[in-house]
Amino acid sequence: MIIAIDAMGGDHAPKAPVEGALLAAKEHPDTTFLLVGRDSEIRPLLKKQPSNVEILPANDVIDPGAEPVRSVRRQKDSSLVVCTNLVREGKADAMVSAGNTGAFMVAGLLIVGRMEGIERPALAAMLPTFSGKGVLLLDAGANADCTPHQLVQFAKMGQAYMRFTNQVEDVRTALLNIGTEAGKGNELSKASYPLLESACTHFVGNVEARDLLNEVCDVVVCDGFVGNAILKFYEGVGAGLSKLLKELFLNSFWSKLAALMLSGGLRRFYKRFDYAEYGGGPFLGVRGVLVKAHGSSKSRAFEVAILQAHKMVSSGLIHALEQDLCETASDPVNEGGK
Repeated sequence: MIIAIDAMGGDHAPKAPVEGALLAAKEHPDTTFLLVGRDSEIRPLLKKQPSNVEILPANDVIDPGAEPVRSVRRQKDSSLVVCTNLVREGKADAMVSAGNTGAFMVAGLLIVGRMEGIERPALAAMLPTFSGKGVLLLDAGANADCTPHQLVQFAKMGQAYMRFTNQVEDVRTALLNIGTEAGKGNELSKASYPLLESACTHFVGNVEARDLLNEVCDVVVCDGFVGNAILKFYEGVGAGLSKLLKELFLNSFWSKLAALMLSGGLRRFYKRFDYAEYGGGPFLGVRGVLVKAHGSSKSRAFEVAILQAHKMVSSGLIHALEQDLCETASDPVNEGGK
C-alpha cells in the first residue's frame, strides 16, 4: 500500500505532517508513505528516515486563502495537486491533506473524479459522543444546497463507511432536523424523510442536534451548510470545555490536588472530545481514498488521519461504496426522488 501525504498543507506544515507520517510508518512498516512537498523543508525533519518513508518533490504550495478552482488548474506542481494526481494515476492508494479545503475538494472532483451514479460527493466527519464511539455526519461542508436524492446517497455512503471502516453492523441512519416528528422541518427535510425511510434498513427517523452526543444513531445526514455549522460548533465546544476544565483545576492547591486524583478520568475526557483522535474527514463519492485533515492538525491528528486512510484502503471501502450506490441507483423509489 502507498499513501501520499501533502507535507506542505496545514497550519503546522511541514513539521506536523512529517511527524505524523513517521508515527504511522512505525505502526505499518509494510506500507510506503510518500511525503509530497519541498525537499529542502522536509528532509531536515527526517533525522532518521525509515525505509518505508520517501520524499516526492513538489515545489509549489496552494495558499489557504487561494481560490480553489484557479489554484488547482494553475498550480500543477503544488503538493496537494501532486498528491491527488498520484491517486488518479494509481501510484498511491490514498492521500491525506490538511491544506486548502476548497482546493482539496475541487482536486478530488476534477482530478480523481466522481463515482458513477454520484451526483455530489460529500465530506464526512466523525462527531464525538459521550460513549466515545462517535457519529458520522455528512455532508460536513462540501454542498451547501442539496436535494433529497443526494441525502439518500450521503446516507448510503455513510452506511458503507461505518460498516467497512468502523465495523458497525446494522448501521442506524438518521436525518438531522429541528424535531423528531416525521412532518417536521423545511422542504428538504420533509421530502427526504420518506426516501430515507425506504432506502435505509435501519432508519431511526429525525434526530435533533442535542441528541447526537447520546449516540442515538451511527450516521446522520443533512445539507453541507447545516453540517458544517454543526461541525464547527462541536469543535468550539470541545476546545472550550478542555480549556475551562484546565482553568478550574489549576486555580488553587486543592483543585490541583483534585485534578491529580482524577488525572486518569480527565485524560480520557480530553481524548474523547479531542478532534485529533477522530482523524480527518473522508471525501466520499470520489473514485479514490481522500482524507481531509483539520487545518490546525498537529502530529497526532495527522497520524490518526493517515491511519484512517490506511483503514479505508484495507477495508475495500471504495468497492463497497460502488456496490451500495449501484443498488441505490436501481431502486425505483430513489430514482423517483431525483
